[in-house]
Amino acid sequence: MVGNHRDTSTTRRRALAVTGGTVAAGGLAVAGYQAAFADDATTTTADATASASAISTSSECMTLMSNVTEGPYYLDGALVRKDITEGKSGVPLTLRLTVVDATDGCTPVKGAAVEIWHCDAWGYYSGYTTANPGGSAPAESEDGSTANDQTYLRGYQIANANGVVKFETIFPGWYTPRTCHIHLKVHTGGQKEDGTYEGGKVNYTGQLFFADDIAEEIFTLEPYSQHSGSYTTLDNDMVYDGGGASSGLLTLKAVHKKNPSKGYKGSLTLGVDPDAENTGAGSGGGGEGGTPPSDAPTGTPPSDSASPSASASS
Repeated sequence: MVGNHRDTSTTRRRALAVTGGTVAAGGLAVAGYQAAFADDATTTTADATASASAISTSSECMTLMSNVTEGPYYLDGALVRKDITEGKSGVPLTLRLTVVDATDGCTPVKGAAVEIWHCDAWGYYSGYTTANPGGSAPAESEDGSTANDQTYLRGYQIANANGVVKFETIFPGWYTPRTCHIHLKVHTGGQKEDGTYEGGKVNYTGQLFFADDIAEEIFTLEPYSQHSGSYTTLDNDMVYDGGGASSGLLTLKAVHKKNPSKGYKGSLTLGVDPDAENTGAGSGGGGEGGTPPSDAPTGTPPSDSASPSASASS
């Protein structure tokens, strides 16, 4: 079904936090959840060892995540940083992802680089701020933020000993003809260099998705409600295949049950094959599909794209 957005403003724009577990068995699910929500800065060697042991000795393991195309809005050179908002307004989203080797008992993939990128509350991507998101929305330049037009809502994080990364961002908006989503890649074998991640290979290219009821509630809030039009639900999305967590569906937990504007927490375990390579470039099975926004770039990024200039942080 397709839901219509209403111009009902209730609160300031902020962003969601995603929590989604894709691990199958009881012990593994508990270990993965605890690892994902452990404080990254205080994780001890003992904690990491115990978590890795619990994961690797589980009798069951999740399947590999489904690869899809990277889509039309990818840019090289994203910064290594936890907070990718750059002042963009929206419902707060704390995103925790756990990278595990689905071919080796779901052991954590320490050092994996997880890269994410997504649109702002009105459906605009950095690097492509004039691409029409469909429906009726203010121009991206009217949002009042000081975000860098080439780097906002893009970034890398490097997995800790538990395979965990954390991002602080906002709940994405939407654009025609897609449902609400976040793009991601998992890289291994490279290293942090000059504030970004260089070398290695891409093991997995995918997208993260949000339950329709939560997304549609968020889109009644400011600033999302200023983008009106027809929203594509999960059942009608050209990329999401209905596979649940293994297809990128996030499990979300509200920070404040009665006030969604306070944001969401969430996590998802990403089962990958560290020996595989999937860049997601070009078309093919599981691709973006359909027709992108009417003036969305389909080739290389604009030639005058600036190099990322915001300061990188871990």
